Amino acid sequence: MALRLWRAEDAAEWAYRGEGAANLVLGYCGSSPDLVGKVLRVQKVKRKKSSWKGAAREPGLPVLTPHERVLWRDVDKIGECTSKEIAGQLYTLHVLSPLLGDEHVDPGMHVVVSEEFLLSVEKNILGSRPSWRVDAAKVNTDCDSALLMSDHSFFPRGFLMEDLCVAIEIKPKCGFLPSSKFISPENLLKTEVTRFKMHQALKFHEGKIPCISEYDPLDLFSGSRERMSQAIRALFHCPQNNFRVFLNGSLVFGALGGSIDENIETDYSCEKNEAFQTMLKSVICDEKGRRVQSFLELIGEAIFNSGILDRLLKVQMLDIFDIEGAIHSYYNVVSLPCLICQKLSDPSLVKRCSSLHSLSLEESLKILRGYLISTTAKDCSIMVSFRPSPHNPSSDFGSVFLKSTGQTFDYKAYFIDLDMKPLQKMPYYYELDQKIVDFYINSGNSLVELQPSSF
Repeated sequence: MALRLWRAEDAAEWAYRGEGAANLVLGYCGSSPDLVGKVLRVQKVKRKKSSWKGAAREPGLPVLTPHERVLWRDVDKIGECTSKEIAGQLYTLHVLSPLLGDEHVDPGMHVVVSEEFLLSVEKNILGSRPSWRVDAAKVNTDCDSALLMSDHSFFPRGFLMEDLCVAIEIKPKCGFLPSSKFISPENLLKTEVTRFKMHQALKFHEGKIPCISEYDPLDLFSGSRERMSQAIRALFHCPQNNFRVFLNGSLVFGALGGSIDENIETDYSCEKNEAFQTMLKSVICDEKGRRVQSFLELIGEAIFNSGILDRLLKVQMLDIFDIEGAIHSYYNVVSLPCLICQKLSDPSLVKRCSSLHSLSLEESLKILRGYLISTTAKDCSIMVSFRPSPHNPSSDFGSVFLKSTGQTFDYKAYFIDLDMKPLQKMPYYYELDQKIVDFYINSGNSLVELQPSSF
């Protein structure tokens, strides 16, 4: 596709699809053959300063900080990037694709956009965005680029061929318990209780989620069909921003912009939703009361057969030291006195952490790279798309047989939201980790007693 400047008149062909903390996702709704089946990721900027302080950058200067350029110096040309999108694309292509598998990663392509295009996009999608997202951030109109990617809720040319395609998006979160010797004695609960479960307690208390999910990432990553099925059912019961379903690219279950904007009960409420049941009827050849169960079975079989979670877990486990260890390497690299060591009181822990400050620069950089790559893997999503395959399955995609209905489906699985994490957020990651664990411990581990502070 030839590069060209996208202008205000082009904005009308892009519709709101969803958003995360850093980016908006737009789906193409025009008729250009080059863009059918594509999505556009547009950078956001916070309306208020966040709790961590990122360095201001003048246009035309490298987007990475000097310390980040040292950290990622082995990634070809990333240090000279003046665009966050290009830097992220290189990070995905050269760092994550080799780890997660080229067949499951789409680095996308960089496109040049005008300020008028971004202003028009912001105006056009304002009514589609959740109000709390609008209050928190806006389109970054100072950015001159965006990332164009395939829409993985479709099969190739799905729009033009009018193929039926259903897709699910899952945010698996961290699939292992840390065992680092640098975890402080008062935080050893981290080695027994998942970060997801502890964070759920804090989010519920703060009124950020309507209910506490029973989802356990350890079940999803277990490799056991039974435990994986249990995890998928729990995600379905309480999807928050961790589970979404699309039909031909349109969201039919889950929240567009995150967990706070949903209003879903916890008792299989969408089984009672006629629209959702009608959607499943076009995909699952089963009785009405059994379609949801068969659909969840299909998801589990495809994820199990793809092996995609095994790849993801290996990358997550590059975090060997936990944030309580990696934070010391951060202070080594940025050449600042370690604020964490100043607060430690346990003599044995002080001694262990002091050993980290005697490491070479290269050893400290390796620890930080492992932690930040792992953080990307803990926060990414997987998108699995299905289409009925009544005849011979396509050799270009995976194939899964749904025993309960006797149907065969083509499927494909991709990782999405593979954002590079800023090095300067390390103190924020440490503070959030301590806040999550402290709250869970001080609440007496009793989620029954927790009540949302506001809604």
